[in-house]
Amino acid sequence: MGLSHHRWVMLLVALVLELSCFVYSSRSPQLTCHPRDMEALRDFINELEPKPDGWDFNSSANCCEWVGITCNSSSSLGLNDTDKTTRITKLELMSRKLSGRLSESLGLLDQIRVLNLSNNFILGSIPPSVFSLVNLETLYLSSNGLIGQIPQSLNLPSLTSINLSSNELNGSLPAHVCHNSTELTLIRLDSNGFSGDIPSGFEKCALLEQLFLGRNSLTGNIPEDLFRFQRLNLLEIQENSLFGSLSPALGNLSSLAHLDVSSNRLSGEVPDVFNKLVELRYLIAHTNRFTGGIPKSLANSQTLILLDLGNNSLSGPLRLNCSVMTNLTSLDLGSNRFSGSLPENLPACRNLRSINLARNLFYGQVPESFKDFQSLSYLSLSNCSLVNISATLHVLQHCKNLTTLILTLNFHGEMLPDDPSLHFGKLVVLAIPNCRLTGQIPSWLSKSTHLKVLDLSWNHLTGAIPNWFDGLTDLFYLDLSNNLFTRKIPKSLTRLQSLAIRDVSFDDPSLDFALYKENEDTRRLLRYKHVFMFPPMLDLSQNNLSGPIWKEFGNLKNLHVFNLNANTLSGSIPSSLSEMTSLVVLVLSNNRISGSIPKSLENLTLLSKFSVANNSLSGKIPSGGQFHTFPNSSFEGNHLCGDYFLQCKVKLPRTSESDSDSDFVLNFSYGAALGFGLSLVVVSFRWKLLSF
Repeated sequence: MGLSHHRWVMLLVALVLELSCFVYSSRSPQLTCHPRDMEALRDFINELEPKPDGWDFNSSANCCEWVGITCNSSSSLGLNDTDKTTRITKLELMSRKLSGRLSESLGLLDQIRVLNLSNNFILGSIPPSVFSLVNLETLYLSSNGLIGQIPQSLNLPSLTSINLSSNELNGSLPAHVCHNSTELTLIRLDSNGFSGDIPSGFEKCALLEQLFLGRNSLTGNIPEDLFRFQRLNLLEIQENSLFGSLSPALGNLSSLAHLDVSSNRLSGEVPDVFNKLVELRYLIAHTNRFTGGIPKSLANSQTLILLDLGNNSLSGPLRLNCSVMTNLTSLDLGSNRFSGSLPENLPACRNLRSINLARNLFYGQVPESFKDFQSLSYLSLSNCSLVNISATLHVLQHCKNLTTLILTLNFHGEMLPDDPSLHFGKLVVLAIPNCRLTGQIPSWLSKSTHLKVLDLSWNHLTGAIPNWFDGLTDLFYLDLSNNLFTRKIPKSLTRLQSLAIRDVSFDDPSLDFALYKENEDTRRLLRYKHVFMFPPMLDLSQNNLSGPIWKEFGNLKNLHVFNLNANTLSGSIPSSLSEMTSLVVLVLSNNRISGSIPKSLENLTLLSKFSVANNSLSGKIPSGGQFHTFPNSSFEGNHLCGDYFLQCKVKLPRTSESDSDSDFVLNFSYGAALGFGLSLVVVSFRWKLLSF
């Protein structure tokens, strides 16, 4: 009975509420769009496509119900409301794939507070009327193709945030925006084409908290004006051509948490003012010309999380007070001139996860104290004149969370230990190239079942390649080139699971430090932040391997680079290689291969580099697929002829299919075939992965 009574009460309450809403709606006629705003929207969308869903300009349309539009009643905005209209206060059409140009009619939206058209394909210049929207608080036009200069005359007194990043704007930096827009807290002008000096004027934005000026073409000194902000917590001016010293006035930025001045031409010593920057978490100053040592105040920072001073000319012993630097997780001091032994106290930085000390003047052994480095995940010590690889590996195996280990150009002429007690259970990337190591591939590697990348190239390793590689189910990048391996290629290499399955998903977080490849023509290093971005590769070139090329290699459908150059392989080219449909590079040159080139290789439509030079091949070169793009040098040193190269003098029988079964460097051309009738884009790279 009580429950039934309760239901009747609830029903009565619902009826009363519904009646109240009906009475209110009958007394309050529906508000409509202001004609001025409708005109602005009509002109705006006529310049762009596609039109957003639901935007309909018929006589009964109410723009306030459209996607991307927010309205307020005229009365709530303090305007005359005799016409019972609403005014547009927000126009937000981010990531809508809009293309076209911006209309001058945007200036009619005189009550707009937020204009956000980021991440589209909008071209042309920003209409001057946009810079006269006196009520505008947020202007986001980032990640488009906008061009031109910012006008000198701006009237945006209400503006608090402006983001014009990732466009093609040019001219001088519009510091004058602060003359009228004194309420600004965020300015993003990064990734454009602004040039010249950083002008004065930004200091008038006294409330500024974040200033992004990176990735432009700015020159000159960093002005003292940039060091006068009391509230600034982020300053990015990286990837410009700024020069001069870093002023001690930097210490005035007492709220600064993030500073990036990397990739400029700054010189002199790093100022010793970091005791004043009590909020600093991230200091990124790599790729400059700084000299001297690490200042004492920086080496005692209790707040730093990331310290990146790589690629400078810093020198002297490396001294960090790790007992107080307990928040430090990432340390990059690579490519400097630090000397002496590796600091024994680094494990006292108890949260330090990633270390790059490569290419310095250190010497000696890895300290025994590194056994206590339980937080360490990433370590690069390339080119540091280290000795005793056996002791190094026995120490580092105690770093139970170690996933990436780079030891290029060390331990010259030592023997790679094959101690079965060694175990690196979480190792994902191991690179020990260019060390002239002797011995054989150690069996303890077979227990590193999480390995994805293994490079032992440019050593003096001997013996047979072991047959346990198929047990490394995640391995997709294997470089054993330029060694002294003998005997047949083990069939286990034809069963590498990550190379056999197309579109393998690699669950890898981004790397704290990039791995690199170098463009062979320009010598520019290209950075990669994920292991999975590297091409699946099997490089056995420059060894003494013999025997056939197994037909089972055709199972490796995810392989991009297959290099068997300069061995003593014999037999024919298996037609099954045509099933390696992801191949971009196939190099079989300088062997003893006989027979003909299988016509089925025409099916390798992504192939951009191919060479069978200096073998014992004969017959006609296939003419389809990518074969017409390969130069004569790909086929020389054989008895081959074809339609495009080395014209056949007599008619030959139809080609039959064969049924027969430096730092971490690989030279190859890497490209993509765009299909018949389209050009092939080929970029030559010299890979320097993991080399630092």
